[in-house]
Amino acid sequence: MELHQLRCFVAVAEELHFGRAARRLDMLPSALGRHIRLLEESLGTQLLLRTTRNVTLSQDGVAFFDDARSLLAQSDKIGRHFRERGRRRSQILRVGAIDTAAAGLVPELLHDFRKQRSNVTVQLVEDKTVRLLPRLLSGRLDLAFVRPPENLDKRIELLMLFYETPVVAVPSRHKLASRSRLFIETLVDQPLIVPDRSSRPHSHDLTIKLFEQAGLRPTISQVAEEKQTIVNLVAAKVGLAIVPRWASRFAVAGVRFVPLIVKQAEDLKILPLAVAWLRESRDPLREEMLAVLRLRLQTYAARA
Repeated sequence: MELHQLRCFVAVAEELHFGRAARRLDMLPSALGRHIRLLEESLGTQLLLRTTRNVTLSQDGVAFFDDARSLLAQSDKIGRHFRERGRRRSQILRVGAIDTAAAGLVPELLHDFRKQRSNVTVQLVEDKTVRLLPRLLSGRLDLAFVRPPENLDKRIELLMLFYETPVVAVPSRHKLASRSRLFIETLVDQPLIVPDRSSRPHSHDLTIKLFEQAGLRPTISQVAEEKQTIVNLVAAKVGLAIVPRWASRFAVAGVRFVPLIVKQAEDLKILPLAVAWLRESRDPLREEMLAVLRLRLQTYAARA
């Protein structure tokens, strides 16, 4: 019986769905199923009852669930404790961020933070929210700048920061590139590139919701996972894309970012950015960075 097998079981037991549990753990459903089978074989009992439509816990699964979750919590606590001891000696702060936060907010925050703590080494990890939050839970990150998930683990503290401003990425020689601003209505017949919803639900829904709020339908020509890839596809004239304004800091030639105008300011509250950390952990370095963030938040939000 391995800890990773326990994590797989607990994820399926909480989600009661192999696909959702696999996405949560960032692994293939087939690999998840294999770890569950190995766990059941090692225990000599069936923990999950599977049909083509449903997943439920067996009686042994119900009895095993609380013990498994408790064991994982204890393992994570021990790991965090010793990692924090090592970090206190080495003065390292580990920060995770989604792509646009890594391009926009984090550099400004680090600049301000280092004015008072130049001796601290900040390790930055750029990834998707779905991968950053498990790293936070396991103690491999101290802070994470993420899109708030629909279902937040109770062990995570979340501070909502602001909503990022959407702009339109347009090929520099496109007929719309010379405009000083664009409206959703202007984009109705334009081929659009959107992120994959399974890995970037907020960014995907940005385009869909803006069109829905205007009573229109987008013309989606391409789906891509990374925003850097999306901007590159715009440069290649595959289509246009509605992206956060901080995406304009990606170094891509041949793309112009045009402000997007909507009828109501509430329509733009689609791309939330939040900072997350472990609720019950103590970390003076993290608290110092959060203090700088709170102090300068209005300035950062104005640039988002």
